[in-house]
Amino acid sequence: AYAPQVGCEMEEKEKFWSELDEVEEGVPRKERLVIGADFNCYVGEGNRGESGGDEEVMGRYGLKERNMEWQMVVDFAEMMEMAVMNTYFKKKEDHRVTDKSGGRCTQVDYVLCRRCNLKEIGDCKVLAGDSIAKQHRMVVCRIAL
Repeated sequence: AYAPQVGCEMEEKEKFWSELDEVEEGVPRKERLVIGADFNCYVGEGNRGESGGDEEVMGRYGLKERNMEWQMVVDFAEMMEMAVMNTYFKKKEDHRVTDKSGGRCTQVDYVLCRRCNLKEIGDCKVLAGDSIAKQHRMVVCRIAL
């Protein structure tokens, strides 16, 4: 999935999240669901212990700061009982950076899974050096099926 960028109108962002809601709701609860997306946001480091309200959906190992759009990802994950996998595994920064452009290193691409399947996720990281698009680097997860 590809979320609208930071400068886009709120209406466009709400449409994206509404469509993603429909997709998630179309997958039966008994089935595994993994969503990979460029959410165009920074979820940042930490969870509820430091930020107030997101430990159910985030681990402690995001990257750097947050921007305003991070709350949309957290709200979606909470509502759909999902978790942001990239934040659960302690990695060197190079294995968390998904986007390199203009001298900036950020994390905007995330993998979400249903919280009931968290124990099946063995790892989630960025493959350093590999790009799947102009600036984006591949995020991989190991899932026990």
